[in-house]
Amino acid sequence: MSPAARQLLLPPLAIVLVLVGLYFWVDGQELDRIAVNALAGEDADSAHAYSHNVLVAIGEHLRLVGISAVIVLLIGIPIGILVTRPGARGLAPVVSALANAGQAAPVIGILVLAVAVFGLKSWVPYLALVVYSVLPVMRNTVEGVRAVDPALIDAARGQGLSRMQVLRRVELPLAVPVILAGVRTALILLVGTATLATFVDGGGLGDIINDGIKNQRIPVMIDGAVLAATLAVTIDWIAGIAERYLAPRGLRQEAGA
Repeated sequence: MSPAARQLLLPPLAIVLVLVGLYFWVDGQELDRIAVNALAGEDADSAHAYSHNVLVAIGEHLRLVGISAVIVLLIGIPIGILVTRPGARGLAPVVSALANAGQAAPVIGILVLAVAVFGLKSWVPYLALVVYSVLPVMRNTVEGVRAVDPALIDAARGQGLSRMQVLRRVELPLAVPVILAGVRTALILLVGTATLATFVDGGGLGDIINDGIKNQRIPVMIDGAVLAATLAVTIDWIAGIAERYLAPRGLRQEAGA
């Protein structure tokens, strides 16, 4: 099996094995009424690793990550492109400082501050997640565009292309691998930090983990934690495939993909 095939096939196999093992492990535990309520709801008589409450939490977690990721892309990539333009390069230090401050601050601090300012709104978790994870996308967009060979840009301009056409046809396609690497990093940050949304009624797998911690039910806590980690690995695997195959064909051939 080639290295590319191993990279493509081994992660999902490992994910399936972990999920199957988690099911049988939780199913083999002696769950009391508190643990059953946390995993399956108050009306349930029994529970396993993927009971009703857990599936709801997974859906909420995916919603938190998905919506936040879209907002991060809509903010990070355009701003990253903007600060590479000749007329706006003076904004780069300001934008970078703001983004760095957002990621340097603890996400729980951002959540608490947002609640203090705006109240317990349904969109507050998204605000905190976006502020915390926008930096990798913005930074990689800037680095990817700036890394394009100036000779290629001059050649494109010499052929009569406008600045916008050069950006669309030359700079952005060549910057795609670097931008996607930033998107991949942001997605992993989102999956991990979304567990903290439970503290502002944002839902997600953080609810399962927090219930296990508060009630001292180890199977519940481990179930939520393993699922969050597995979700992060799954998204990283999918993002890795996108990073490999969405790059321009010439760059994929150079990388041996």
